[in-house]
Amino acid sequence: MSALRGLWPDVRDTCASLGLMLSLVLLTGLARVIARRQRHRPVAHAFVLEFLATFQLCCCTHELQLLSEQDPAHPTWALTLIYFFSLVHGLTLAGTFNNPCGVMMQMMLGGLSPEMGAMRLLAQLLSALCSRYCIGALWGLGLIKYHVGDRTLACRSPIHVDLPRAVVTEAVCSFIFHSALLHSQDVRAKLRVHLLAALITFLVYA
Repeated sequence: MSALRGLWPDVRDTCASLGLMLSLVLLTGLARVIARRQRHRPVAHAFVLEFLATFQLCCCTHELQLLSEQDPAHPTWALTLIYFFSLVHGLTLAGTFNNPCGVMMQMMLGGLSPEMGAMRLLAQLLSALCSRYCIGALWGLGLIKYHVGDRTLACRSPIHVDLPRAVVTEAVCSFIFHSALLHSQDVRAKLRVHLLAALITFLVYA
């Protein structure tokens, strides 16, 4: 019983962290519903949708990385979270790129004009900066113990290898993912999002 009592604060904090991420998903989803009603200005409409999608993805990534750094009760806990939120993002962020590589790839393939591509890249950059300050402010409230401490949001490599190997690893993983993205266009949407979420989880594990 005492062991369960000792575990309860960790479970409570984990649930609060998951609740925070799901709340961010719901709020950005509501904002997207409102933005989709303003279709008479396509450039501004695309900018807002890209901004909101990147904001959701970045905020959840910061919080998810924080959760994965804790000592989970089960070693596959972090991978389960990665799969679940990859699935959530895949289902809720349809029609947006959320990644500079995706935008540049479409520009090179001719599927996106340079002006629209530059606008989407700008939206992603501004959104990433906003998410950094937003999540920092939320952590500053100290709502759970995971948020207390030196949370500087400094850039650091989760690969834990030297720079050349890290570059090769990132390049290979990016090539595999974008190849799967291109070759799965004909797969049914509901199945495709599960396959891509599973691929992301596998690449993180590998």
